[in-house]
Amino acid sequence: MAAINASEIDSQVATAHRFPRDVEKALAKIEMLASVDEETAADCFYVLCRNGAGGESTIEGLSIRMAEIIASSWGNLRVQARIISNDGRYITAQGVCHDLESNYAVSKEVKRRITDRSGRTYSDDMQTVTGNAACAIAMRNAVLAVVPKAVTNAIVKRVRQKAMGKSLDIETSRQQMIMYFAKLGVTSDQLCNYLGVASVDAIGKEQIFTMRATAQAIKEGTTTVKETFALPQQQNADAQKALEAAKAAKEKAEKAMKK
Repeated sequence: MAAINASEIDSQVATAHRFPRDVEKALAKIEMLASVDEETAADCFYVLCRNGAGGESTIEGLSIRMAEIIASSWGNLRVQARIISNDGRYITAQGVCHDLESNYAVSKEVKRRITDRSGRTYSDDMQTVTGNAACAIAMRNAVLAVVPKAVTNAIVKRVRQKAMGKSLDIETSRQQMIMYFAKLGVTSDQLCNYLGVASVDAIGKEQIFTMRATAQAIKEGTTTVKETFALPQQQNADAQKALEAAKAAKEKAEKAMKK
C-alpha cells in the first residue's frame, strides 16, 4: 500500500508540474463560485460571539464551504481527512493538505468530545456525525494553512461584501433568521443578548451577517446551539447569583459589626 500511495503521489506531482495553476484564473474562479448569490456568500463565513473574563470577543473565520471552494479552484492540491483516534471520550480527526506544485504539506488535528455533561457516551450515529464534523473542520484548517492567506484576502473581502448584500431587505432577512433560530430553540431575547442589541428592531446588516455566519458555524459543527446560547446565559445567571449572594453576605456582616 505504501508503494502504491507513493506512486500515486509521484504521478500527481508530475501532473501538477506539467499543468501548473494559473493564479489569476484560480482567484477569479474562487470569487465567482463564492459570490453566486448572497446565501452562498454568507455560507462562506462563520462567526462566534463569546463572553469571557476579558469581555466580549468575536471570532470570525472562513467556513468549510469556503475551504472547499478554495481547494477545488486553487488546483493541484491533494486533500484528505480521516479519524485517527477514538478513546471513548474524544474523537480525533486529522486533515491533510498537500500542494503538489510546491511540495508543501500541512497536517491539522481536531478533537471533538463524544460524551455529554453526565459522562454518557454518544450513540453510534451521533459519534459518526461528530466524527464527520471533526473531519470537515480538520480539512478546512489544513487547506487554509496551505493556500496563502495573502493571496485570498482581497477576494474574501469582496465575498463578505456580497454576503452583506447591497440591496438587502433587512426586515425580511431579520425575520427569516429569527424564525430559523426559533426552530433551533433560540428565543428572540437570547438572539438579542448574543448580538449585543437592545431589541429585535435594532438588528441591522452586520447583525444579520453575524446570525447567518453563526448558523453556518452550527451547521458545520464548529459550535452548537447549547454552547452558543444556553451555556453563556446560564453562566451569566450563575455569576449574577454569586454577586447577589456576596452582596447579601457583606450587608449581613456590616449589620453584625454595628451591633
